[in-house]
Amino acid sequence: KQAFLKHRDETQGQVERLQQVFEHLGKRAQGVTCKAIEGLAAEVEELLEDAPEPSIVRDAGLLSSAQAVEHYEIARYGTLIAWAKAAGHREVASLLQQTLDEEKTTDKMLSQLASQTINRQAARKAA
Repeated sequence: KQAFLKHRDETQGQVERLQQVFEHLGKRAQGVTCKAIEGLAAEVEELLEDAPEPSIVRDAGLLSSAQAVEHYEIARYGTLIAWAKAAGHREVASLLQQTLDEEKTTDKMLSQLASQTINRQAARKAA
């Protein structure tokens, strides 16, 4: 729970950086629906319907889903950074890199949490 709350708070700073990116580019920031993230969210909904409440097995599934989102974001931010650099937008690339670094840190923390405790406990419970 703490990991999710920490990342939620971190996300607020990421949104602010994205607004700065749009300002640097002279564009208006606007939300766009992402079909990939919608699909990942639907998987979480299925998990929550199928997994017993609350349980370590459910926690393992939630961690897995969170990592899927992180991996998607890591891929997208990496691409955006490459494009920003190619277009000569160093400040934009720097802002995006900060977010990418945070996403990688979150992914690493989720991996450690899963591999050191949650997955082992869930495997024993599910067996």
